[in-house]
Amino acid sequence: MTKQWQEITHNIKAIYGNKDIVLLHEPTFSETEIEYVTDCIRTGWVSSVGKYVDEFEKRLAEYTGVKRAVAVVNGTAALHIALKIAGVQANDEVFMPALTFIATANAVSYLQALPHFVDVTEQTMGIDPVKLEEHIREIGEINNGHLINKWTGRIIRAIVPMHTFGHPVDIDALIDICKRYNLVLVEDAAESLGSYYKGKHTGGFGLVGALSFNGNKIMTTGGGGAILTNDEQLADYAKYITTTAKIPHRWEYRHDEIGFNYRMPNINAALGCAQIEKMNDFLTEKRQLTQKYQTLFEQIDGVDLFIEPTFGTSNYWLQTIILDLDKHNRDDVLDVLNKNGTMARPIWTPMDELIPYMDCPKGDLSVTYELNKRVINIPSTPIRVGKSTHE
Repeated sequence: MTKQWQEITHNIKAIYGNKDIVLLHEPTFSETEIEYVTDCIRTGWVSSVGKYVDEFEKRLAEYTGVKRAVAVVNGTAALHIALKIAGVQANDEVFMPALTFIATANAVSYLQALPHFVDVTEQTMGIDPVKLEEHIREIGEINNGHLINKWTGRIIRAIVPMHTFGHPVDIDALIDICKRYNLVLVEDAAESLGSYYKGKHTGGFGLVGALSFNGNKIMTTGGGGAILTNDEQLADYAKYITTTAKIPHRWEYRHDEIGFNYRMPNINAALGCAQIEKMNDFLTEKRQLTQKYQTLFEQIDGVDLFIEPTFGTSNYWLQTIILDLDKHNRDDVLDVLNKNGTMARPIWTPMDELIPYMDCPKGDLSVTYELNKRVINIPSTPIRVGKSTHE
């Protein structure tokens, strides 16, 4: 097996121009980013006020097809505020996949609510709507218009689907569940900028959605995130509480509730304005990389490339392989790839296995546990980038 994966490492490096080390996902910049950021510095408007913040929010809303976007400091902050303005309260429970990045669970915890972990499908690695409904029928009851967890007595307030590695989850089925059980849909679209479900951009299906622009995302603002919504009042409120809930005044500092210092700095938004101009190129190059990986792995027995579902279009943010455990051991593969200069990572540890979340409510997570043993992310930077700039 070692020799086979050494050869795979060699082939991956060839895709990237035979670099000595191929990282998992690098940001890609050009002169446009330098121009916009330099303009921001020269004007002196580098913090939370400036023209680039407003412009970036406008471009994001247009790109994703929602009415409003509110830029914030990171994707976790975006999800935190999205859940807050969606009405999640202390001691509520919130359905989410057990197979997700910890930020999804942390954002719920910031509101003193509890994650309620549910299983995923192998097709999307996102919430399995069939198993979710079976779980609800087992543990839930409607009381005074709320879904109540009979085992804990707590209100289950919302569902947070996450579009894993950019692959859209089956949103229509989850919307139907929300309607039947009076749940709020809050999309964790942190990984899925540029992904579409049945022709509509992810992040715009629920009451609110959240994006991330971390340095390893398909486009970046360095750090950063955004709240998406079609509700103008919610957008105004999100913007208000992410800027410390300061009452507008020419000079006085008055605040009428606890707010958050979550506003995206202007200098980060300047970077975002340049990056979003290249989104179509990034998406094209991601698909070109996918095609190369399909050619590579179709020749390897016991390895499947994770491909977008039939109902969606993925941004292919992180390229992902799924191993047949009878033929390949995940940790052995990770060891060979990384030792030979090809960065690879396992999928996240299931949330219920992490110390802060071991006692949270959960359903059957058999698919989550199985995928955890089999999934590996491999280098995913757009393939035209064999250097540090984007032509």
